[in-house]
Order: sequence, then structure tokens, then C-alpha cells
Amino acid sequence: MGLVIGSGIFIVPATVLRQTGGVVGSAMFVWVAGGVLSLLGALTYAEMGAMRPDAGGLYVYLRDAFGPLPAFLYGWTKFFVIGSGSVATLAVAFTLYHGRLVPVPGVTGKIVSVAMIAVVMAINVRGARQGSDVQNWATGLKVGAILLMSVLLLAMGKGVGESVAAFWPASAPPERFSGIAPAMIGVLWAYEGWQYVTFSAAETLDPQRTFPRAIWVGTALLIGIYVLANLGYLAALGPAAASQSPRIAADAVGALLGPKAGAAIAAVILVSMFSATNGITLTAPRLYYAMARDGVFFARLGDVHPRFGTPAFAIVASSLWAMGLAATGTFEQLLTYVVFVGWIFYALGALAVFAYRRREPDAERPFRVPGYPFTPLLFVMSAAAIVLNTIWTQPVRAAIGLGMVLLGIPAYLLWRARARAYSLPNATPL
Repeated sequence: MGLVIGSGIFIVPATVLRQTGGVVGSAMFVWVAGGVLSLLGALTYAEMGAMRPDAGGLYVYLRDAFGPLPAFLYGWTKFFVIGSGSVATLAVAFTLYHGRLVPVPGVTGKIVSVAMIAVVMAINVRGARQGSDVQNWATGLKVGAILLMSVLLLAMGKGVGESVAAFWPASAPPERFSGIAPAMIGVLWAYEGWQYVTFSAAETLDPQRTFPRAIWVGTALLIGIYVLANLGYLAALGPAAASQSPRIAADAVGALLGPKAGAAIAAVILVSMFSATNGITLTAPRLYYAMARDGVFFARLGDVHPRFGTPAFAIVASSLWAMGLAATGTFEQLLTYVVFVGWIFYALGALAVFAYRRREPDAERPFRVPGYPFTPLLFVMSAAAIVLNTIWTQPVRAAIGLGMVLLGIPAYLLWRARARAYSLPNATPL
């Protein structure tokens, strides 16, 4: 929950309402459907996480199921697009809400984005304990704040009648249905982070009991929190105003409780974004470590700091790249790259469970995905639909994302040649 709740629920609801033509019923459908889709993916990954409790998560599953090239391309894009892009997107959103407290126009906003990433980087270089403590406290604060905010908005808001009338109007605009697919991109960003369940597989005790409980309860709570927050925004602002709000959470609270309350919730939102950035920076370097251990990525990314015991070089390198993305990309551009490219590999990862079942039918599986094969199959089909829709509706951004993936092929061939030349003792056979 700490990883998933970042910037999305505080910004994306306005975009979803806009893209669905202000039809509240369509918007709520997208939020629930995005949560269910994330649940299907998390349950599928849980089986492989319990079966292969190793550092690297999805990278390991792709490597074992389909070979080193697809796995490398995932790690490559994780470093350059998905992971760093997620951090950069959060940093850009951080600046957007920071402007609610102190205006940060132009270059100043870029500096704030870069500075936030730098602070998170420093915390995680010094130790996993520090990063974990920050995550725990920040998660409790932001969940409590969202619940309190939503209840107050629902109790005091005057836009409930307008929202009910706009739930499914008889003369709804054509965006009622056509806007659902693009709106799903933003919602999936708000749920982004469920796949990190695989990164903790190596430390999970009793996965048969722990994985399903954490996934079912955690995802159900997230869906409930997100729907409740959306209803609160609608009650405070009404569908028309909510769809045009760039900072919907702060604007909704400020409209009912005054500017000071709006500033207070903006401060909590900044903590939430900081927490999500911290969570990614805390976990993602494990993947880069696994790749370096296999001899197919920068060897320094596999180094552990002699004093702090952290993958310091991997943390610093990925954070510096995220700073560059945050300084040059807008929120919506970064969001499209991250979601589009990420879901290509999430679909491949779900297909890996079929390969495992076929090749190792008698292997010990502490947790089995319920509803197999329909659960992973439905997830793969949905992910493929999202990817194809993005290619159709946003071909330029999709081409840039795919180009980043394909750039990994010559890089992979170079690392493979080096691994053979130097006969790296710890490298996986290529």
C-alpha cells in the first residue's frame, strides 16, 4: 500500500473524469476495473514469487521462462524507463502540489523535483533501515489522511446531488465509453506498484498464507480507499469542477474547509509522493543487482557499500537518471511512457506462469494462483488491450517507449560478448 499510494489518487481523478466526459459511473467503473486488473496480476506473480524467492522479481521469472534476452530488456527498460520514469513522474507531481504551498514556477520547479529525488537517494544509500522506517511512518500518515479527508468531504460536500445526476445520464457524451481506455492508463498508474510484491519474495515467511492474505486485503483496501476518495472529491466540487482541477485533492479540501486546510492536505500529499518515491528507490536496485550478478549489466550496480551494506552505486545511478527525466519531461508524457512500457513486460511476466507449470509440473508451489488458467489469461488479455490501445491512440509516445526497449538489444549483445570474453564466473549461461 505504501508503494501504490503515491501521486495518482491526488491528480488522476480529474483526468479520468475529463476523459470519460464527466460521467461519474464510467469513471468509477475505471477505478474499480483497474484495481481488479492489478489484483489479477498480483495473484499471478505471487505464485512465481513463492516458487522462486530470489532477488530480482519479474526479471528472474522472465529469465527462467523465456531466456536471458527478454529478461535483460525488462531490466534495461526498468532502469531507463519504468523504475526511473516512475520516480521522475512522482517528482514532477511533487512539484505540482508543492506549488499549492509555495509557488515554484519554471526552472525552480525543476530544481525542487531534482532535490526531492536527491534526498530520497541519500536516505537509501545510508541504509535499508532508514528507508524502511520512512516508508512505514509515511504510509500510516497518508492512509489516515486520505480516509479522514474523504469522510469530511462526503459529510460536508454540496455536490452529491450533481454527482448522482451525472452518474449515468441519458444524454451522456460519446466519451462515456470511448474515454474508458485512455482513462485506464492514468488509473493503472495510480495502482502502479503492485508488482513489487515479487521483490520481497525472498524474505516472506509462510508464503502460502502470507501472499494471498496480503494481496487480497491490501488490494481490496486500495480499491475502497480510491473509490472513497473519488466520491469525496465529487461531493466537494461536483463533476464539472472536479474534472478541471489540476490539484483535485487540495482544491476539494480548500473549497470546503478553507485555504489553510487545503495547504495542510497538500503537505500530506507531498509526504505521500515522497514515500512512494522512497519505496521504489528502496526496492528496485535489487533487480539491477540481479542483472549485474548475471553478468549482463553494469558490474558496479552489483556492488554493496562496505559501510552501509546497501547497493549504493545502483541507487545513485538510477536516481541520477531519474533526475534527468524529471528535469526534461512533463507529468503526462512520463506517465504514458511508464505505464505503456511497463505493461508490455507485466503481460510477459504473467505468461511466465504457464511456462513454469508446463516445464515444472511437479515443482513445489507454496502458493497457487486461484482460478488458473483463467486468472493469468484474463490479465494477459487485458494488458495486451491496454498496450494496443496506447499504440493506436498515442503512436508517437508509444514509438518512443518501444524505441527505448529495442535499444537494449545491441546493449545486450555487447554485455553477452564481454561475459564470454572474460568468462565471468557468476554469469548465467547465455
